[in-house]
Amino acid sequence: MKSRYQMIVIGAGAAGLACAYGGYQNGLKEILIVEKEGEYGGILQQCIHNGFGLETFKEELSGPAYAEKYYDLIKDNDCIEIIYNSFVDKIEKNKVKIINQDGVHNIECDAIVLATGSRERPPGAISLKGDRCTGIYNAGLAQKYINRNGVMVGKKVFILGSGDIGLIMARRMKLEGADVIGVAEIQPYSSGLARNIKQCLDDFDIPLYLSHTIESVHGKKKLESITMVQVDENLNKIENTEQEIKCDCLLLSIGLIPDDILLQQLNIDLDLKTKGAIIDDNYMVSDGIFICGNALHIHDLVDYVSYESIKAGKAVADYVFNKKTDSKLIKNNTINGVSYVVPQKFHPDKDIDFMFRVNKVYKDCIIHIFGDNFDKKIKKISLVPSQMERVKLNKEDLMNLNTELNWEILE
Repeated sequence: MKSRYQMIVIGAGAAGLACAYGGYQNGLKEILIVEKEGEYGGILQQCIHNGFGLETFKEELSGPAYAEKYYDLIKDNDCIEIIYNSFVDKIEKNKVKIINQDGVHNIECDAIVLATGSRERPPGAISLKGDRCTGIYNAGLAQKYINRNGVMVGKKVFILGSGDIGLIMARRMKLEGADVIGVAEIQPYSSGLARNIKQCLDDFDIPLYLSHTIESVHGKKKLESITMVQVDENLNKIENTEQEIKCDCLLLSIGLIPDDILLQQLNIDLDLKTKGAIIDDNYMVSDGIFICGNALHIHDLVDYVSYESIKAGKAVADYVFNKKTDSKLIKNNTINGVSYVVPQKFHPDKDIDFMFRVNKVYKDCIIHIFGDNFDKKIKKISLVPSQMERVKLNKEDLMNLNTELNWEILE
């Protein structure tokens, strides 16, 4: 490890590997990737199921195989160095404090990229009555126990939340011989991909209870049962719908949020919708600080993580070599139906890919994007909150904007 680099990437998961590769492709010769674990790949290493890489590599890969594809692109590259079992304790402009078994290192750099991924919402994020007995796990933690450590977490399983990790774990537990009783989802729609509902629930006859949630857990030392209730359109409990279900394991798939621990040191405002940083079209948070992947906003496809992160690497290279700052920034404004848009602000002098999510299910609708002397309507057969959407606007469309770009869904 040297004392100075052009770019330091924090995290060697899908985002970090792709960002480093994107930076190298665009001329960076001194890149350091800092990884807290003992291997590259991040959460991909515990995702042993297939379904990754269809967009990027045009083939169906497991999580570890997908990570290996990107690692192979950089492993013999003298311009990219990876250090493992290393913890980033502090970041500031042009400097990173790293702690590992060799000591404390204050490394200087031209740019820092946060590719730290996401974390699961803890059980405390929901109102779950009852004693804190054993047998209650976050779905991702259970996935790690089973796939990496070979440890089963239960025999009679119920899952709260229909996020993709929860759906995939329903199938995984079933394949390992567990009795998966069902999946409850508080919303009237699933928060997972349609293909995962089909492959992980329907193909195994696992019931999905929409507009249901878990009110309480029962058991002093070990989980013995749960109480499921139905909710109305305002997510309030419907009286006399309680149903007690015997189980010894409850998996919580209640959402992911960007890992913002290092961001907190920068004292910046976060996007209340994404729970991540507010960025411009160069993936820049503040001067010399960049962010990409699930550390920015939660993706449904790892292919989109890599796609964005390669662009972030290119943006870092442009910053390192040019150090230019553009004065004109346009803000995105979400109105009806659009939960968030990334980037939240942009320079209207280039073609830009915008990523966004809606806040409910829409059928036969229109994406309406408008601003100064600009009005665009895109017809869609369906839009669902679980699937991230992408719209590309060219600079000819954007160059006349002066204040903001508005986004809404018309039914």
